[in-house]
Amino acid sequence: MQQELLLKNNFYNIRNIYLTVAISVGYLLLSILLVGFKTDQLVLIFIFNTLFFISRGTRRFILGFSIFIVYWILFDYMKAFPNYLFNQVHIEDLYTLEKELFGIHYHGLILTPNEYWKINSTAFLDVLTGFFYLMWVPVPLAFATYLFFKNKEQFVQFSLTFVWVNLLGFVVYYAFPAAPPWYVQEHGFEFIAKTAGNTAGLARFDHYFGITLFHGIYSKGSNVFAAMPSLHSSYPVIVVYYGLKNHLGKINIFFFTVMFGIWFSAVYTSHHYMLDVLAGITCAFLGVVSFRWLMRYTGFKRLITGLIRAIDGKAQL
Repeated sequence: MQQELLLKNNFYNIRNIYLTVAISVGYLLLSILLVGFKTDQLVLIFIFNTLFFISRGTRRFILGFSIFIVYWILFDYMKAFPNYLFNQVHIEDLYTLEKELFGIHYHGLILTPNEYWKINSTAFLDVLTGFFYLMWVPVPLAFATYLFFKNKEQFVQFSLTFVWVNLLGFVVYYAFPAAPPWYVQEHGFEFIAKTAGNTAGLARFDHYFGITLFHGIYSKGSNVFAAMPSLHSSYPVIVVYYGLKNHLGKINIFFFTVMFGIWFSAVYTSHHYMLDVLAGITCAFLGVVSFRWLMRYTGFKRLITGLIRAIDGKAQL
């Protein structure tokens, strides 16, 4: 009885309370300073603190998924530092190169794949591509949840690879600001700072069902001029890689289907050029390869071991 009380007191020790309060308040204040107050921030704080203090199991779970929380916070904070302030935005040159490499001859004109599909869109493809585009978050998170309960080591490696690929993508965002296809369709080749996000072809999905789902999503976009690389196209590559690595059998067929579906959807809905998609695939490939190199030839593996111990109940929480 005394031992159980000691463990309980240790679980709710003052250090943990001070630490979580400090992190929560610090995050909220920094967020207000950089991107302004949003109710999303309070929701995130509530979820983190609730899971942290409910039980040891939920604490390990939220600590594991904090890897994804860090990614989301960094992505949100990009609003405070628009990439077009650091380098010239590529608009016409990217459009021209897309047309030269992937141009489609149509009624005497040469169109980009985005332009071709905008003219030849169908209700079936509008709905199908909308559902595929919605999978870029749930599928990686669902797979991460599976790995968390099935194989902690693979969970940590998958999660860190996911964040690492994003960081590589963010570097390219700032080194090579790029306008998406819908921007050219809406504004031509003129650069307009602070352009609001746009649902582009995904508006047809919203219109079909009479909802504002994608409108709500893209109104919160971090940066319009961050189309290259398409990280939407990177994520399913990471999922497929770890799906194959974990020998998931027929589930990998689903992962492959989602991957090709997201690639096509990115172009069909005018959110990305083919070049953006290829850059996203390349980013994922380089991320996976470089992550494996870091694990093998640096002390990075010790960090992974520590994270595994923290979420596997082998370290004091």
